[in-house]
Amino acid sequence: MSERLALIWGSAFFAGSLAQATAWVTGQPAVVLLLGMGLLAGHAGFDIVHPENLGAGLEPLVGLLVSLVLFDGGLNLRLAGRDLQRSVLQLVLVRLVLGLPVAALLAHALAGLPWSLALVFGAIALATGPTVVTPMVRQLQLAPKLGQLLEAEGLILEPVSAVLGLVLLQVTLGDLGGWQEVASRLLLRLGGGVALGGLAGLLLSEALRRLGSLAAARGGEGTAEPNGLELQLTLGVLFLMFSGCEALLPQSGLPAAVSAGVVVGLRLDAAATQLDALIRQLAMLAITVLFPLLAADVSWAELSPLGLGGVGCVVALMLVRWPLIQLTGLGLPSLDWKEKALLSWIAPRGIVTAAVVSLFALELDRAEVPGGGALKGLVFLTILMTVGLQGFTAPWLVNRLGLAQPEATPELPQAG
Repeated sequence: MSERLALIWGSAFFAGSLAQATAWVTGQPAVVLLLGMGLLAGHAGFDIVHPENLGAGLEPLVGLLVSLVLFDGGLNLRLAGRDLQRSVLQLVLVRLVLGLPVAALLAHALAGLPWSLALVFGAIALATGPTVVTPMVRQLQLAPKLGQLLEAEGLILEPVSAVLGLVLLQVTLGDLGGWQEVASRLLLRLGGGVALGGLAGLLLSEALRRLGSLAAARGGEGTAEPNGLELQLTLGVLFLMFSGCEALLPQSGLPAAVSAGVVVGLRLDAAATQLDALIRQLAMLAITVLFPLLAADVSWAELSPLGLGGVGCVVALMLVRWPLIQLTGLGLPSLDWKEKALLSWIAPRGIVTAAVVSLFALELDRAEVPGGGALKGLVFLTILMTVGLQGFTAPWLVNRLGLAQPEATPELPQAG
């Protein structure tokens, strides 16, 4: 049995690394190839990788690796300028207030989900995953303002979506009473996660600062670069914080990871930038293995019953983002029509969305509530279509609109 489990992880790592290498050679979007490799290796393809054989240990490991990705995003979330901060705030509020009910309506009317599960889908569909958006932004070389806006949207809505979806699921299962209890549970998990993450980030940044000072005092100048101890300490604090938050308040670990990354990034400045080079490589490694592994769990049996109604639901969900972006841009002269057009199209869903709905489907099956398979199938269909369509077309759209950041030209040595 242990050999089979090792083979699953080995196959997932190999599929992910092969997708990354192919993306680098061909220039194709890496997230699309990662998804394709997972489908080929999993139930929808050659049926080599069986993630369900990993058992209960898969969920906490996915959570830890996702927290690393969110921490990396928070570390780089430095929203300079009030216009950008206001744009992020308006985008998040518009999608929360209008995006959730619209997505629920589409899931009910087109995909046939009952209203209770349609609302859960609406919450899950809010998230535009940093695990997908961040690699796409870096590969597209977007201008900093657009890249930061897309990444900030995903970093904020990812944990909000997971917590909100869990609360609505508990309503469906009858575990919660009125809407007052729903609101208090939502605020407790989000607020508690942000507070605990902020405290952990504060302690971690102070420890890293003291380690840097001690290293400089012992070895003189030139030793300020992060060493193995700083990276190990960062990962140790991050993973302990995430697992502790999940034990105290389920789903609070995701907002905690973002909050901790933001605090460390703001307090350490240049040192955080140096540390981020290492954290970013580990985050990309997490994406490389997780995306094929979770995509391998998708089977055609979960997708085919949705039919054209499910496809129409996802297409409508992608198109309805355009008027939401237009509402977001009201009163924001910093966004022109080209930037709004790009923001209206790029909204792929990612790993956290897949992990959350897989957990929710298991909870529904245990409670013998019908519709868990349809909910999981619709969410995975949303991931497949948004990552596939937007991942392939985004480079063309960026070049067409002229929104790519110009590459820096190397300086020529001056003649002496």
